[in-house]
Amino acid sequence: MSNTAAGFEAPTLAPWLQRQLEALLSQRGHALLLAGPSGLGQYELALALARAWLCEQPSPQGACGQCSSCHAIDVRTHADLRVLMPETLSLDLGWPLDESAQKEIDDKKRKPSKWIRVDAARDAVTFTQLTRSRGAAQVILIYPAERMNNESANTLLKTLEEPLGEVRFVLATEASHQLLPTIRSRCQTHVMVWPGEQEALDWLRDVAGNLTGKTVVPELAKTWLRAAGGRPADALHWASAGLHAQAWAQLPQALARGDWSAMADWPPARQLDVLQKLCHDLMAHRAHAPTRFFPAEHLPAVPRWFMLSAWSRELSTAARSVEHPYNAGLMQQAWAARTRQVLTAAVEPKAG
Repeated sequence: MSNTAAGFEAPTLAPWLQRQLEALLSQRGHALLLAGPSGLGQYELALALARAWLCEQPSPQGACGQCSSCHAIDVRTHADLRVLMPETLSLDLGWPLDESAQKEIDDKKRKPSKWIRVDAARDAVTFTQLTRSRGAAQVILIYPAERMNNESANTLLKTLEEPLGEVRFVLATEASHQLLPTIRSRCQTHVMVWPGEQEALDWLRDVAGNLTGKTVVPELAKTWLRAAGGRPADALHWASAGLHAQAWAQLPQALARGDWSAMADWPPARQLDVLQKLCHDLMAHRAHAPTRFFPAEHLPAVPRWFMLSAWSRELSTAARSVEHPYNAGLMQQAWAARTRQVLTAAVEPKAG
């Protein structure tokens, strides 16, 4: 869920995030909600805000990056910062778990949670009642906020509305509609800003090039950005996956032929993501609207609307359980067969 791909974490804040950081630092309020779709940098911006609020020598541009407070955040040990995340994401990003939770996982009594547990929410409430260890503030960062269940969210409500002392909240979400209305109403919402295409491409080429030591040609960066629907942080995931421009352009026709080889080794969630993007573009093309993820000239013959509509509903249903245990091989076979059935409906007559 992180906005950065493994091995492709951006070393500095992207320029469009820096502009938003400076604007937000000039505002008042104890609770901020950063809202927008994935890939726009909610986590990175939330962490930059927390760093600036806790920094010993902050500036209008943000944290100094040199003081002991900034260093403590870098090494994930700042006593005045609580980060609420699903345990799976905390482990990925290096944020320590509560000792008891870590022991349960180490002893294999349970698996890391994909949700923000109510115990962590209760711990955050207790944290706000403690004396500050350094500086003038305490900060609670919650990401992704939509991963709080009702019990976790309700645990935080009173503290979120009337925090003790100088406690500040920053919540970051990729699905604000899934948050309780009572959570949203207690926060000042900031809608994440999309960067311009050229700015995103320049940043993407620079970051991927620095981390791989290779020059990224414009065509390849455009492919990654297109595959991500214009979301630059998500585009880094495609960069880390080694996506090639030709392979992406040829994928719709390959799937129409029943050729799944290009996606065979991808995680199920990524396979499903591609199918949803292809379905979106086919529906857009059918409605004479611009495509978003694939060049229109590389799409197969467009199926009839009722076929696309039914397929879209099926894919949305599959997305609800894609992270749950299942037989990945059988599911992939079912997806491949159904995809070919849909994509050939425009050119093959019905049987009988």
